[in-house]
Amino acid sequence: MGKPHVVVIPYPAQGHVIPLMELSQNLAKQGIKISFVNTVFNHKRVLDAFGEKVDKNGLLHLLSVPDGLEDGEDRNQLGKLTESLCQVMPTQLNELIHKVNGSDDDKISCVLADISMGLALDVAAELGIPTVGFWPTAVLQLAVLLRVPKLIDDGLIDENGTPLMKHKMIQLSPMTPSIHPMNLVWLNIDDSPSTPKFMFDFQLWKYKVVETTDWVLCNSSLELELQGFNLVPKALPIGPFLATNRLGNLSGNFWPEDPTCLQWLDQQSPGSVIYVAFGSFTVFDQIQFQELALGLEITERPFLWVVREDITKGKHHNYPKGFNERVGNQCRIVSWAPQAAVLGHSSIACFISHCGWNSTMEGVSNGVPFLCWPYFADQFLNESYISDIWKLGLKLQKDEGGIIRKEEIKSKVEQLVGDENFKTRAIELKQMVTKSVGDGGSSDKVFKNFVQWLKS
Repeated sequence: MGKPHVVVIPYPAQGHVIPLMELSQNLAKQGIKISFVNTVFNHKRVLDAFGEKVDKNGLLHLLSVPDGLEDGEDRNQLGKLTESLCQVMPTQLNELIHKVNGSDDDKISCVLADISMGLALDVAAELGIPTVGFWPTAVLQLAVLLRVPKLIDDGLIDENGTPLMKHKMIQLSPMTPSIHPMNLVWLNIDDSPSTPKFMFDFQLWKYKVVETTDWVLCNSSLELELQGFNLVPKALPIGPFLATNRLGNLSGNFWPEDPTCLQWLDQQSPGSVIYVAFGSFTVFDQIQFQELALGLEITERPFLWVVREDITKGKHHNYPKGFNERVGNQCRIVSWAPQAAVLGHSSIACFISHCGWNSTMEGVSNGVPFLCWPYFADQFLNESYISDIWKLGLKLQKDEGGIIRKEEIKSKVEQLVGDENFKTRAIELKQMVTKSVGDGGSSDKVFKNFVQWLKS
C-alpha cells in the first residue's frame, strides 16, 4: 500500500488559499502526500510570489486547473468567478483526478476541499473517493449559512436572500455576535447587481456539503467560538493554524513579501508601531485613501502600512500633498508584508485591519489589539467578534458620507493604545489559542485524529 494521497482544493481567493496551504504543509510533515490544486491564474501568482520552485521530491505538489475566465478578466468579481467555476470545475477536476491516478503509484485516497468548492466534493463522491470539507473562516459564519431555511421561515429574509426587516439584528445564540441583516455575506460580495441572488443560491449548496462529507474541519478553536461549534456539531476545530508558527516559505501568498520591513521594525521602540493592512480585496476611493494617510500621520506614531498596487480606484495612489516628505522616517510603506512575522514583532502596538479571518487569527495568535475596518463578506461578523465578544479591539465609525475621517482614526488609536485592558485581553486570548494548538490541546487532538483517519 502506498502513502495516503490527498487532493486539496481551495476556493480561488487569497484568504482561502493561505489556510489550506498551511494545513497541507502540516499534513505533509505527517508523511501524507498532497496534490494542491489552484486555478491556473492563482497557481502562477503563488509560484511568482514564492520566487523558487517547490521541491519536486517533496510530498507537496502544486497542480492547476482553469477557472473558465479569459486572460484579463477581473477575478475580484467573485460572483462572476464563482459562476464560471461552477461551469468548468466538475469536468476539469474529474480529468485531473484520473490523470493523477494514472500517473502516480500513490492513488488519491481523499479529496479535501474548501466548502465553498462543494462542487469538487461532489465530483469526488461520484468517483467513490472519501471527502473532507474545510471551512476557512469563523464557524459561526457557517452556522448562519446553515440556518438560511430558518431565517426564511422566521420572515427575516425572503427566498432570494433579501432582508425583510432591515434593522432587526440576527443573533443565533446569546454568546455569539449579532449580525446586521444588510451585512449577510451574500449581500456583500461585489457590486454586480446579479451577484447577491447567485451567491445566495450558491451558499445554500453548503447545507448539503456539510451533511455529506466525512469530516468538516475549521480554522478556529473552541476557546474562540464555543457557541459557534455548538451550533454546528459536525464541525471540528483544528486552528488557529498560525498560532503554531509552522508556516514554511511557501505560504500561498499572491504577492511577493517585502521582508525589509522587519529590519525597520527592529529599529522601533517596543509596542510603538501601528500596523495597517487590508488584505487582498479592499479597495478605497481617493478621498478615503487620503483620510487614512492623514489619520496615520497625525497619530505621530510610527506606522507600517501595506499599500497594494490595486488598493485604490484609479491608476495611482494619490497621497496627500507633502505627505511623504512630512512622515519621512515615521513610516514604512510596502506593497505586501510577511504578516505573521510582523504581528509577532515586539514593536507592534496595534493592527488596523479589514478583519479577514486569517488576519484576525494572526492578530489573536500574536496578542495584538485591533482597530476594525471591515470591507466585505464575513469581515463584519469578525469585527463583532473582535470588539463585542472577545473585547480586544474597537470599531471605526464612518461619517454621514460613509468616510472614516482622520480625526476618528487618531482618536481610536489613542483610545486603543492608551487602555491597557485591550493588551491584557489580547495576551490572555493568545495564551488560550496557543494552548489549543499545542500538544494535547483541543485543536491538536482533532488534527491528530484526522491524520490517523487519513493513514487508516
